[in-house]
Amino acid sequence: MATSSELHFVLVPLAAQGHIIPMVDVARLIAACGPRVTIVTTPVNAARNRATVDGARTAGLPLDLVELPLSGPRHGLPEGMEAVDQVIGHEPAMYIKFLSAIWDLAGPLEEYIRALPRRPVCLVADASSPWTAPVCARLGIPRLVMHFPSAYFQLAVHCLTAHGVHDRVDEMEPFEVPGFPVRAVGCKATVRGFFQYPGLEKEHQDALDAEATADGLLFNTFRGIEGTFLDAYAAALGKTTWAVGPTCASSSMVDDADSKAGRGKPADVDTGHIVSWLDARQQASVLYVSFGSITQLTAKQLAELARGLEASGRPFVWAIKEAKTDAAVRALLDDEGFEARVKDRGLLVRGWAPQVTILSHPAVGGFLTHCGWNGTLEALSLGVPALTWPTIADQFCSEMLLVDVLGVGVRSGVKIPAMYVPKEGEGVQVTSGDVEKAIAELMGDEPEAAARRTKAKEIAAEARAAMVEGGSSHSDLTDLISYVSELSRKRGHENSTALPSAAAEL
Repeated sequence: MATSSELHFVLVPLAAQGHIIPMVDVARLIAACGPRVTIVTTPVNAARNRATVDGARTAGLPLDLVELPLSGPRHGLPEGMEAVDQVIGHEPAMYIKFLSAIWDLAGPLEEYIRALPRRPVCLVADASSPWTAPVCARLGIPRLVMHFPSAYFQLAVHCLTAHGVHDRVDEMEPFEVPGFPVRAVGCKATVRGFFQYPGLEKEHQDALDAEATADGLLFNTFRGIEGTFLDAYAAALGKTTWAVGPTCASSSMVDDADSKAGRGKPADVDTGHIVSWLDARQQASVLYVSFGSITQLTAKQLAELARGLEASGRPFVWAIKEAKTDAAVRALLDDEGFEARVKDRGLLVRGWAPQVTILSHPAVGGFLTHCGWNGTLEALSLGVPALTWPTIADQFCSEMLLVDVLGVGVRSGVKIPAMYVPKEGEGVQVTSGDVEKAIAELMGDEPEAAARRTKAKEIAAEARAAMVEGGSSHSDLTDLISYVSELSRKRGHENSTALPSAAAEL
């Protein structure tokens, strides 16, 4: 078996911040065990994450970032449109074009690998990058598939597919997920796979095929919260499965102030200013509000949220990216005087905020979140209870896990993805009164709120324990590296012994 320093892993994330951030974390964790790791992405996404990779290299980790050109304009995309968050707000056809351009990265990826002096021992592909499967098959490289939503979500989607539920129910018809370890109720609009939408049939089938032929599966989670769902998913697919997270709880990330502040991309505000502002607040008194890089609330819904935050009387930090692009939102904050009225207890970040820095501050006692899996794990790892506001895809399952299974969340009242709200509703599902009530329930002094806080702290301790030597996720990571090394050795031996007999037949 090769020594760890002789191993080379190539990681290929989807071009989306919610996928690249944990993939970079995984790259750092693998590199910290000795193997050389290369992250392959497009120029725009490389620029967003280069500081984190450079920091890891400065710390001595054998980590590289390789850029592959995206043929966006050839598929009808504007030059420089290379990430999912850049596509949001355009017509649905633009997303189809974006995926076509991403699928076209197969050629440049194969050229890059063929040009290496030595084949990588493994390619770790995002589950949303199934176009990597034929490349690995042609080159004889072991391939692992990494899922970036929760195991809860993946298992729920699998159960629905296996039982044909989506084929026989209407979009909003409620159902109980069959064959699931716990009771889970949803509808097609709230429990569906990333590619289970009209027009994406090929991509959906590609993803299923790529997972079925993978040499193993990775999840950014830990067995303390998802062991039941992980085991059920591994059994259903007959795949070796590793839980290597929560990556954000790794000591190399938690103890590095720069890594926390720059996680994902540089913040649009001075991190020191936010920390100073939080230092002046009482412990666990502040609500942090963020909807991630993709979710876009309508101006009407943002106005209801703003009124609810104001009426709550609680201090808050609000990362409001819409203020950079939406004139109606800027008018709400400025012309209508919202920011001026809450200036003594509200801090607005007009863009990207240093989320981990904020959540790890002792003044923060709650997180109003869209339930993206990265943010969910960050909250769980730092012991912060959640006010859940899911908007798309896997987020409704994250809400069910947080509220119904783990008992560390309070629902805002969202029922369906915003895209299904009638136009006359203007995207509003949660009123200012709903917001005020939910904040009081999450951050109040009632026994239920205290129990949530206690449970959140217990889970955070489990998350940290999973990532240290001897912990479940650390053990899974080291087992994964050994598995890949042995698999690569066997596959290389099989390929080398097959060549002479093939030549003899000529």
